[in-house]
Amino acid sequence: MPSFASLTAVLALSATAVVATPIDHRKGFSVEQVQKKIFAKNGPKTIVKTLRKYGKPIPAHILKAAEIGPSDDVLSVSSANGSEPAVPGDEYDSLYLSPVTIGTTNPTTVNLDFDTGSGDLWVFSSLQASTQLSGHDYYKVDSSKQISGASWKIAYGDGSGASGKVYADKVVVAGVTATSQAVEAATSVSAQFSSDQDTDGLLGLSFSTLNTVKPTRQKTFFDTVRSSLAQPLFAVSLKYHAAGTYDFGFLDSSKYTGSITYTNVDTSQGWWQFSFSGYTVGTGAETKSTINGIADTGTTLLYLPTAVVKAYYAKVTGATNSASYGGYVFSCSATLPDFYLTLNGVKLRLPGKYINYSPVQTGSSTCFGGIQVNTDVGFSIFGDIFLKSKYVVHEQGTTPRIGFADQAGL
Repeated sequence: MPSFASLTAVLALSATAVVATPIDHRKGFSVEQVQKKIFAKNGPKTIVKTLRKYGKPIPAHILKAAEIGPSDDVLSVSSANGSEPAVPGDEYDSLYLSPVTIGTTNPTTVNLDFDTGSGDLWVFSSLQASTQLSGHDYYKVDSSKQISGASWKIAYGDGSGASGKVYADKVVVAGVTATSQAVEAATSVSAQFSSDQDTDGLLGLSFSTLNTVKPTRQKTFFDTVRSSLAQPLFAVSLKYHAAGTYDFGFLDSSKYTGSITYTNVDTSQGWWQFSFSGYTVGTGAETKSTINGIADTGTTLLYLPTAVVKAYYAKVTGATNSASYGGYVFSCSATLPDFYLTLNGVKLRLPGKYINYSPVQTGSSTCFGGIQVNTDVGFSIFGDIFLKSKYVVHEQGTTPRIGFADQAGL
């Protein structure tokens, strides 16, 4: 899933914090993702996006490999004429986004990426040149809502980025309203952003300390509405080849089986950061190993330490770490073993079929792995390849914690 978060943002001047008061008090609400388009998956390109997001250098062989793979613009879905393949092939997947309505005087619904690796609500806006808005829905700014002096800027190592002004305006998610939520409206974006016509921005669900507005950080949407919810949590149920949901303020027992295994999170850097205590490949014995990382819905793949990744692919016949393709690849016909991460003594299962991310090229018999090494990132990221198998609870109580249970039907 694409993301516009940046943890290496270069930020300009800003002003006072928004007093963001929700006007619609409810015990809880759910946000259902909607399908934006069908696209051909490109494994190396997902690695490029991850490295950009976390401000890391992009190795030349990864950039070259990203050019080999298929374009993201294959098989676009048109809701106007109802065209959509009934059963997408294995090399295809769907982009799922969540609708959010922004604005008081001229509200507009935009399609945002809900991203637990970011603390910003970032959106295309009417402040941009019309050439940058082609294909996008965007926030129509109201000058009376502007926070005087506030601004934001994100910059990536490859020269791409975005910047803009900050407004305190109404934001509605699944009928729940924040009357004065900080909205980061773009004034300009680089070509890499404007050419991605599917995503209109993102809604960050990290801790608010990751918010990039200066000089005063702003609250995330969840922090704004949290006090009005029955429970201070949200639960993520992403799906394998299907639309998922975000439940705010309550747990939906119909979406998971068994009990939820919790662990406290380290919030010092603003992430949902924690450690697994071991891993298991297939039916083998568990290997004890501390794997510290972050849960991030805005990252596609599962990035793990080199030793863990090598141990997994050693059990996949013919798997190799290919410089040409930018990561571990294997025969598309290979049988992939299940993979387990251990949390507080509980083995959390990732089905092997989830780990076959995509063919390296359309129609190729070689496939790209959904588990890759974290060497270039510098830390482990538990991205969507893993999260799509779980009901994931993010709780911001007195002691913040994260919990995992198998999705129903897994």
